[in-house]
Amino acid sequence: MLKNLSRSLFFCLAFFALLTNVVSAQGASGIGLKPALIEEGLDPGSSKTYTITVTNLSNKEQTFYFSRRDIVSVNDGGAPVFARDNVEPTGFELSQWITLSQTEMQMAPKEEKTLTFDLNVPEDASPGSHFGAVVISVEPPKLRSSGAAVGYEVTNIISIRVAGDALVKANLRSFRTDNYIYSRPLVEFSATIRNEGNVLVRPTGPLEVFNMFGKKVASLTFNESKAGVFPGSDRDFEIIWEDERTGFGRYEATLSPVYGEDGSYQTIYSSVSFWILPMNIIGPALAVLAVLLLITYFGVRMYIKRTLNSYGHTTRRVGGVNRSRRGNSPFLLVLVVMLVVTSLFLIILLALFS
Repeated sequence: MLKNLSRSLFFCLAFFALLTNVVSAQGASGIGLKPALIEEGLDPGSSKTYTITVTNLSNKEQTFYFSRRDIVSVNDGGAPVFARDNVEPTGFELSQWITLSQTEMQMAPKEEKTLTFDLNVPEDASPGSHFGAVVISVEPPKLRSSGAAVGYEVTNIISIRVAGDALVKANLRSFRTDNYIYSRPLVEFSATIRNEGNVLVRPTGPLEVFNMFGKKVASLTFNESKAGVFPGSDRDFEIIWEDERTGFGRYEATLSPVYGEDGSYQTIYSSVSFWILPMNIIGPALAVLAVLLLITYFGVRMYIKRTLNSYGHTTRRVGGVNRSRRGNSPFLLVLVVMLVVTSLFLIILLALFS
């Protein structure tokens, strides 16, 4: 039932294991290991024997040591985080289910051997995903844990899906931007997903950006790599939106990732708003506006002063001429106001559509 989900969600762990194998092989010594990932669906109380192939990639004789470890989470880079001793179990471990056929192996240069181990699922094993690893190193596990030696290790990652009622549940704890106001469309979004179920989830879906008029200006894919969120843990995701066009005003971004199995997908939703205020446009516009306001202010003052002087002068004249001059005052005042309003409107249009 969880086959497709576990396969896709645990891909990041498999990639990390393969990468570790390649890196270790580039040194003076190296270990080849295949397969790097074992995933299986088993019933409670069942047992199975697995075989992995180990290769001494170095040009000298080596002794390799084998141990078993639990995986408690996955970091943001997709690498497994191994459990430490004396740490409260998460309920997703399986190292105690593994019985190794041997704990060390002497190998000649370029020699290839096989290692077998049994995996016994307890009758009371909880349903869902369980994670662990068989670790191969060039130092004994106790020596490595003491910090007295520095070496390398490779891992065979194991993902076991125990049959039963799986709880697939996740929520979007936060969705945010790194700033609230931007000078251009270069926005970094961050989201934190919480897995409250007992199987890995791989939330992915659209992240859409809308401008102040409700027009969609961008459509991105959240978690395009389909990285998984470990059961009982949080994981942070980041995605960047960049647009060459000039933006202005208030924007809203909506995030709607889906997770789950085929035929029973679930959706989580959140939104966040931010502003884009391009100073290369707003700065000159404000300067022009300031100049226009100053011109309007002094122009109106001069106009009023001249009108008052003219009014006082014409009161000594005949009534017909005086009425003509007073009749021009409202018209000129309305004209000045219209010019100011038109200037402001043009500045706003320039900022919005430049």
